[in-house]
Amino acid sequence: MAKATAVAAGTAGLAAGSLYAVRAAGAPERPGEQVARLAGDVQAGEGRAGAARGPRAAAPARRTATLAGVLTGRLGAARTTGAYLDRAGRTVVMVTNAADAGLVRGAGAVPKMTRRSPAALTGVTTALRRSMGTVTGTGWAVDPATSQVVVWTDATVTGTRMAAVQRTARRMGAAVRTVRVPGRLGTLALGGDAIFGQGSRCSLGFNVRRGGEDFFLTAGHCGNAVRTWTADQQGNRPLGTTVQSSFPGDDFALVRAEAGAAGDGAVNLFNGQTRDIAQAGEAVVGQQVVRSGSTTGVSTGRVTAVGATVNFPEGTVTGMIQTTVCAEPGDSGGPLFSGTTALGLTSGGSGDCRTGGVTFFQPVTEPLERFGAEVSSPRN
Repeated sequence: MAKATAVAAGTAGLAAGSLYAVRAAGAPERPGEQVARLAGDVQAGEGRAGAARGPRAAAPARRTATLAGVLTGRLGAARTTGAYLDRAGRTVVMVTNAADAGLVRGAGAVPKMTRRSPAALTGVTTALRRSMGTVTGTGWAVDPATSQVVVWTDATVTGTRMAAVQRTARRMGAAVRTVRVPGRLGTLALGGDAIFGQGSRCSLGFNVRRGGEDFFLTAGHCGNAVRTWTADQQGNRPLGTTVQSSFPGDDFALVRAEAGAAGDGAVNLFNGQTRDIAQAGEAVVGQQVVRSGSTTGVSTGRVTAVGATVNFPEGTVTGMIQTTVCAEPGDSGGPLFSGTTALGLTSGGSGDCRTGGVTFFQPVTEPLERFGAEVSSPRN
């Protein structure tokens, strides 16, 4: 697991969420690689990520995301189709009646009447699972802003398979919008190649604690393949042992850390700095987010959907966070976060960090609840 301190130049030191510094300090960046500093840090003039100014700068965004979760939870699935952050950063909550609009407005958010009922959109997603659940390279999620279900296809969906998708979409009319995503959807584990085990490389997600013991989270498709993790490709530095893994359906795994290998709740920013992680939360559409991973370092983007279903070649996963953040093989399991809040674990996607793409994340709150764990607090 990882240490809280910055990774020393030229070493293979670890930090939670990015298991390896794959590039020595001073080495040239890969084309299109976003490292060194987060966009929000530049705007805020931060000199030290994770220092006192970081949490304060992130507080407004964290409050709006929390408000979205509180209101949608209070309304329930029968009275709302979701929430999102608009371009002005306001929390917009979809409602079905005037009374709920007043409730939302009174809580400080913006109500918007949904064009289709929650039941109607649930009916659409249920029909999609029946007709397209085995079509790899496809997926879907509800877009709360338009009251539509967005169905996406990757570059492998052609010919008769594409025709079948188009027929399904036409039958559902204006309730469905189809989009094309670049490349091929797939999980992001890299066989044969920074955590290492059984010929695979993934990334550490978040350090967590359960019953006074140290663990860390990573992707389930990584945990399925690897039982014993090490901090080096040769297997000389024991890191942890997978104790539970879930994929497909979900995509998370719990790894018990070796004695002395555990780090605190920080993620590596790949610029000699770390960002403290103090709590876990739910992602909201429109939220600006950050991903850290052992292949590509730090990348930023925004949430475009929650509750997404993705039909990977390796299996179908549901309840995912969809984002515009890029990722590449080996980034699997790495952390998605906003400010000091843990949001998700890198699962898969399409494209890369040179041409762009779409990436999906397992919400971190699910494994934390399943395993009875909590994110490790920063150790001062």
